[in-house]
Amino acid sequence: MPLPDGEAMMRKTIRTLLAASLLPLAACGAEHSTVHNTPPTPPPSSAVATTEAIQRQVDANELGDVPVLMYHRITEKPTSVYDRTPEDLRAELERLASEKYVPVTAAAYVTGMIDIPAGTHPVVLTFDDGDPTQFALTPQGEPAPRTAVAIMRDVATRYPEFRPVATFYVNGNPFGDPGGTRTLPWLRGHGMEIGNHTLTHANLRQAGSAGAQREISRGDQAIRQGAVGADPVTISLPFGIHPSDPALALSGGSDGVRYHYRGVFLVGANPAPSPYSPRFDPLRIPRIRSQASTGKEAQFGSTAWLDKLAAAPANRFTSDGVPNRMADPGK
Repeated sequence: MPLPDGEAMMRKTIRTLLAASLLPLAACGAEHSTVHNTPPTPPPSSAVATTEAIQRQVDANELGDVPVLMYHRITEKPTSVYDRTPEDLRAELERLASEKYVPVTAAAYVTGMIDIPAGTHPVVLTFDDGDPTQFALTPQGEPAPRTAVAIMRDVATRYPEFRPVATFYVNGNPFGDPGGTRTLPWLRGHGMEIGNHTLTHANLRQAGSAGAQREISRGDQAIRQGAVGADPVTISLPFGIHPSDPALALSGGSDGVRYHYRGVFLVGANPAPSPYSPRFDPLRIPRIRSQASTGKEAQFGSTAWLDKLAAAPANRFTSDGVPNRMADPGK
């Protein structure tokens, strides 16, 4: 529902006043400790009063949990608990849209730059392995029908607030596209994030410290070469397994190539904490496997967790619509 003219103008004024930006995550070394984003400097008192009124109106809570959903293949004939059919994906995206979830990239989540309308909830859609069922281009340069990207964009045409954005964690030669030279630039040009999933989907613990850094560095380099100008911000760990030195998932280098990430995503089984929460750990961000209400470990899947968040709305992240101010329901 559109905001009244007066309220819309006031909120525009608030955005102008709130010039403070979020502080970066502290650097992580070998001795890792939990780090969370620091809320911005409070705006002028007049803006605070108006923003707090909006916060109360929508029950804003930007310390609540955020579902980070994990997808792999989108296929007509699932053979694994990690597979979903195109119909499954469409139904889940439509559910998210109807429940006022707005997709944001993993990079936006880990840096706390969550700019979504008041009263809505962020959701992070992540796709691992660069499978062609997630994304492929027709000869005309459009997303192939029934791929994840095509479905996402179709849902967004019917739910205008549901942004067709996601984070794709890729290995070498993603989407069956040698070097990713055709697919990666298209994704980047359409608001998608491209994240690192290592060059060959290696088990980083088994690879040893040098091998883990080589896998991550080469994966990072392949993304930069496939999508010129890309700057990977996040990584998802193959099999959810850290290197023997977990901090190497965030920072390291090999053969003259350095990498530094702002967030490391696991396989996980529960929602992720708000990036402002003391519980936020950039080295260990959980994800939820997309899954129906039945099947192996369904109690940890997306249907079960979305049901729980719907039943306890005070537990989930709800935006106040002002990106440069954290809405704390306890204040």
